[in-house]
Amino acid sequence: MLPLRCHLKRAPQKILCRFCAMMGKLQSKLKHSTYKYSRPDAIIEERIQTTAFHEYSPAHVDTVSVVAALNSDLCVSGGKDKTVVAYNWKTGNVVKRFRGHEHDITKIACLHKSNQFFSASRDRMVMMWDLHGSSQPRQQLSGHAMVVTGLAVSPDSTQLCTGSRDNTLVLWDVGTGQCVERASVSRNLLWDLRQTRNRICEYKGHFQTVASCVFLPRALALMPIIATSSHDCKVKIWNQDTGACLFTLSLDGSGPLTSLAVGDTISLLCTSFRRGIHLLRVDHSSGLELREVAVF
Repeated sequence: MLPLRCHLKRAPQKILCRFCAMMGKLQSKLKHSTYKYSRPDAIIEERIQTTAFHEYSPAHVDTVSVVAALNSDLCVSGGKDKTVVAYNWKTGNVVKRFRGHEHDITKIACLHKSNQFFSASRDRMVMMWDLHGSSQPRQQLSGHAMVVTGLAVSPDSTQLCTGSRDNTLVLWDVGTGQCVERASVSRNLLWDLRQTRNRICEYKGHFQTVASCVFLPRALALMPIIATSSHDCKVKIWNQDTGACLFTLSLDGSGPLTSLAVGDTISLLCTSFRRGIHLLRVDHSSGLELREVAVF
């Protein structure tokens, strides 16, 4: 009878272990987050939510510093692993990897309604890529003496402007890859970005460096709204005209949030130092609530 007793004693432990393993898997699919919601009556409520949470295969093996939307399904990202990745953020699949830079990727800019995009790096180079072309860059733009910190494509997609810590701005012809114009600028240059009615609005609420700001689709709200991400691990939604903070989402443990991109009319992509790329959804039916639904 001794072997039977030993077997009976061990059986509950096995059942308990299986139960714990099952609960562990379930908890990995749930996300607990705390966020603050600014009600119309100016009362700030703190809420805790638990939602289904997807963890896709990571796009990068190190810190992700920048993301841009190529179209309504695909995003392009880059970071410390020196790799540019085209990723389907709806299915969680890597579409293509592009390698050519020798140091961290700092910026990405996509050509409007095109499969082509640019990446900038600490290696002082800007490279042009084609999603459906070779894995080698179509163009390599060399014109800066220090890290390239800014990329901007003209509205007609014919010109690219790059900025660097070498205090220069360079204008490039997208078709030929040739330098069109170069200008030296002061490191302390002040730009006056005037809104309508000659009124400059201030958005106050982040506690650390604000790393990214994007305009959100007008379909989300009656008023124009913007979203910001910061090194304080928070994403905020603001009334563009008044500067009122409408919603704050805390991505605790993700590290500095470095870049934002609009995925579609209700989706935001946000990069972080520690957890890769976050997929956020705006629920305008309940007051512009922002939820984290996936990470990759």
